[in-house]
Amino acid sequence: MPRSIAHEQDILHLPPPKRPPRRTSRRIGIHTSIAGGVQNAAERAFRLGCSAFQIFSTSPRQWAPYELSRPQCEELRRLRDKYDLKPLAIHTNYLVNLAATNELFLRKSVEAFRGEIERALAIGAEYLVLHPGSFRGRSREEGLRRASAAIAAATTQLDLARAGLTILIENTAGAEYSLGASFDQVAEVIERLRDVVPIAACIDTCHTHAAGYDIVTETGLAQTLQLLDQTIGLTNVPVWHCNDAKAERGSKLDRHEHVGKGRIGKETFRRLLNDPRTAHAAFIAETPIDRPGDDRRNVDALKRVVER
Repeated sequence: MPRSIAHEQDILHLPPPKRPPRRTSRRIGIHTSIAGGVQNAAERAFRLGCSAFQIFSTSPRQWAPYELSRPQCEELRRLRDKYDLKPLAIHTNYLVNLAATNELFLRKSVEAFRGEIERALAIGAEYLVLHPGSFRGRSREEGLRRASAAIAAATTQLDLARAGLTILIENTAGAEYSLGASFDQVAEVIERLRDVVPIAACIDTCHTHAAGYDIVTETGLAQTLQLLDQTIGLTNVPVWHCNDAKAERGSKLDRHEHVGKGRIGKETFRRLLNDPRTAHAAFIAETPIDRPGDDRRNVDALKRVVER
């Protein structure tokens, strides 16, 4: 999810809104910065007009985690209650590869993922989003087995169900050796862990398009949603990552574009967000910030397609 942070105009530096932002019948949000503390992400999300949001709980490209203080976590919870921001999803560190074939790297990944779970529990997040990993050097089936076993190991003696935390396996764009490009693969990980830990799926529109599924045409989207329902189950998708795509369908390139400005187009998001089968879900953008205000514009773009 490339975000040109150097060009981002932090909304916290602007005057607060005089009235609460308009809401829709769908929970809509965007991936939000935790700069200055995780509690600031909630304030940013509210000012951007979100009713849901996603964050990193630490740097996404470093092994060493940020230390989350109790006051930060308590303030985040208070602001979420105040602004009715739910759900909160945390996206796992990009370095984590729970299908890794190198044993040292796998141990570091399991430790880092356990840290992600512990921070999610401390923060009170509803969801923790995870890419299933890369199986380079092994078979895809072995990669799925290793990823499932690693998730189980990382959650040992942690009561996610009691805290209301669910791990979400995110589908991927289909790069070589990556797991999760097909709905079947995501469904397999979920099935392996169904009796071990609360688990479901996060479906990314850009990844789905890049992996080769047709979600652009009305017929194609209907068929893709039917396949998704038959494999994972639409009720098992509580979060959608709503990203347009820079690349062609089937390109296997994970290149996010502003909502309605890419190869997917506005109508797909209109159909998806107004489908009664997805009404339970949150729709969260991970779109680039190429110029100040792009984050708010992408939230607004998703809001505008909601018809009721």
